[in-house]
Amino acid sequence: MRYRALGRTGLNVSEIGMGCEGFVEKSFEQVNAFVDFMEAEGVNCVDLYTANPDVRSNLGRALRGRRDKFVLQTHLCTIWKDGQYERTRNLEEVKRGFADQLQRLETDYAEIGMIHYVDSLTDWEACKNGAVIEYAQSLKRNGVIGAVGLSSHNPQAALAAVNSGLIDVLMFSVNPCYDLLPANEDVESLWDDKNYEKQLVNMDPQRQELYEACYRLGVGITVMKAFGGGDLLDAELSPAGKALTAFQCIHYALTRPGVASVMVGARSLDDLKNSIAYEYASESEKDYAEAFASLPKISWQGHCMYCGHCAPCPKGIDVANVTKFLNLVVAQGEIPETVRVHYAILDHHAGECIRCGACETRCPFDVLIMKNMQRAADIFGM
Repeated sequence: MRYRALGRTGLNVSEIGMGCEGFVEKSFEQVNAFVDFMEAEGVNCVDLYTANPDVRSNLGRALRGRRDKFVLQTHLCTIWKDGQYERTRNLEEVKRGFADQLQRLETDYAEIGMIHYVDSLTDWEACKNGAVIEYAQSLKRNGVIGAVGLSSHNPQAALAAVNSGLIDVLMFSVNPCYDLLPANEDVESLWDDKNYEKQLVNMDPQRQELYEACYRLGVGITVMKAFGGGDLLDAELSPAGKALTAFQCIHYALTRPGVASVMVGARSLDDLKNSIAYEYASESEKDYAEAFASLPKISWQGHCMYCGHCAPCPKGIDVANVTKFLNLVVAQGEIPETVRVHYAILDHHAGECIRCGACETRCPFDVLIMKNMQRAADIFGM
């Protein structure tokens, strides 16, 4: 298992994380088997959006004696009411729900406390200016949580939260179809077939800006819905018009700036095993570029996907990373110090480009790579 830094939190999380769907409607023995397998395979990041009391209690029991081996992404504002999950912004309900969560998990500390399901700017403003964010910050100040997070499907709301400096972690829906759609406060639009009837071209600029802002500001991203609820893996259901593999979806998410871990919705041990197999897959099995370039309903013409098909460069330039740093600077309008440092420590820089054009002949998306290298050399001075 490979691990990544979760932004500025100081946490290192496994590239493959565990969504809590797999724990729902399972016995303690089944949940314990999941945790045994996760421990053995090095899966250390667990999302806990569900307020289901059985899930919380079973997991707490399964974590006895090994709590310190896992990073728990708990959620504020998610409660169990009248036998079902409910999102709330009522502070007393939020406090009771979180206290119940810690008690059932048999812990007094959570690495991440997520403000749950913020999918509109109005809701973000209400959380930011109301009692919810202050409660989350107080939990962090008092050492009850290590980092404040926020979960969202809306890049506009998520970007406002990231830019506020108030959150450390973002849980966001990342996959190659959702990334093409502009911000919408109606979450249903992400899986509405009518939004994919016409060919979609290139990533929504606000989504790209969101990922770049997270990378630049040190906000770690944990990914939900990498498989689009499973639709992307089914040729008949995929809004891309063609089935993708789980490895391709995971690799796409992990190559977005800022992403640290993909929370896979494993409903069985076999599901989890299949996702963990990504860690041992060949580059050709993970490669999404050629598949994306042939999708009938989507085009990324001229858009760098950081896929690495441009390699190898005869001068050893890491073209994908140079382009990523270039895009971060262009988006910001200046060179952030972190980006300057990360660029400087590359083994080779854009100024070494000899304009042989080999990279452009290999790019499935017809990116003007030589032009990007010249621009990067001009901006970074090397």
